Amino acid sequence: MSEIVDVTDLYREFGEERLPPGQRETSDFPVLSKSGTPSVEEPTVEVWGAVEEQTTFSLDEFRALPSETQRQDFHCVTGWSKFDCEFTGVTFPTLAEAVGACEDAVHVMFHAADGYTTDLPLDACDRRETLCAWAFGGEPLPADHGGPLRVVTPHRYAYKGAKWVTGIEFLTEPERGYWERRGYSVTADPWAEDRYA
Repeated sequence: MSEIVDVTDLYREFGEERLPPGQRETSDFPVLSKSGTPSVEEPTVEVWGAVEEQTTFSLDEFRALPSETQRQDFHCVTGWSKFDCEFTGVTFPTLAEAVGACEDAVHVMFHAADGYTTDLPLDACDRRETLCAWAFGGEPLPADHGGPLRVVTPHRYAYKGAKWVTGIEFLTEPERGYWERRGYSVTADPWAEDRYA
């Protein structure tokens, strides 16, 4: 097994306690989604927008990019946190370099197979801890947790990490995703309890 990169201390950038305020730690991994688990028959990931190389990756091609396994914490906006999750995938900076993110890109929109979208400012997204993950605990990511590919954002509430990712759009102007248009926070900082706009 490859070396595990431990990023669980990133909370120090945002707050004094590893468990954000208003959260409770759980050993379970609850399943939440907008509308159930979609079927993803032939997974591909399209990357487009303000990039030099608009690309459609097969899952195998995506997995062929440089990857790593990280130990992260996972914070759900509904009030639970799961510590020490081990996800394997491609870091966002690796992906951005592979497609050549343009200088005028300021925002990122993630698109999912169930129609879900979520957005992050590029500077909040372009971090090593933002991971496009296909494995959890050394096993393929289960479908109900977003497999075959999901985004994880340990520095943001988990609704910023789309499940069943089919597209990553680099934007030159901010746009709002599914929950953001419905009153959820754009910043989604767990240590500031940025749950709602």
